[in-house]
Amino acid sequence: MRRTQLYLEDDLWKALYSQARSLDTSLSELVRQAVRERYFGPLEERRQAMRAFVGIRKDRPEFADSAAHVRKLRRGGRLERSHGA
Repeated sequence: MRRTQLYLEDDLWKALYSQARSLDTSLSELVRQAVRERYFGPLEERRQAMRAFVGIRKDRPEFADSAAHVRKLRRGGRLERSHGA
């Protein structure tokens, strides 16, 4: 996490401060939550998107044994070829 500084108008600060006290949280957490919702969408929408994504490729035969698939990807000189060595 990184520290940052914001300048807020007095009325905005007062509203956030009041909301933070009523929710028993910090003003900083309210700001983080608002930024997440504005730029990443509401939390529940993000959760639903992740649930929809999990297991999306589970029926593909090459992923039946994920450890074997990873070993196959790591085999050979693929990394050397990708770095131009």
